[in-house]
Amino acid sequence: MSLLLAPAFKPLAQTASPVEPIRVTLYTRALCCCCHTAREVLDEYREAFGIEVEEVDASDPALEPLIGPTVPVIAVDGKVRFRGEVNRVLMDRLVAARTDRG
Repeated sequence: MSLLLAPAFKPLAQTASPVEPIRVTLYTRALCCCCHTAREVLDEYREAFGIEVEEVDASDPALEPLIGPTVPVIAVDGKVRFRGEVNRVLMDRLVAARTDRG
């Protein structure tokens, strides 16, 4: 396999797990198709790498100063990293950086 096509990370079964799991918060609303897609992507990362995913109902107006008016918003370890969709390249880098530390 070409190095360009080889994955930049290994699934949980092939690497030591991180000291602390990556904590992801998915801010979502009911009937949001983009939120559903983001949840599916995060479920893949949960299964492969053991990340923790918490879903928060973003219909509470008190959350708007934190996340803005649109969803989905995805925070990784408390920092908002994605709006609208999960960027797999960045998520892979975040996972790789965490597992490299462990």
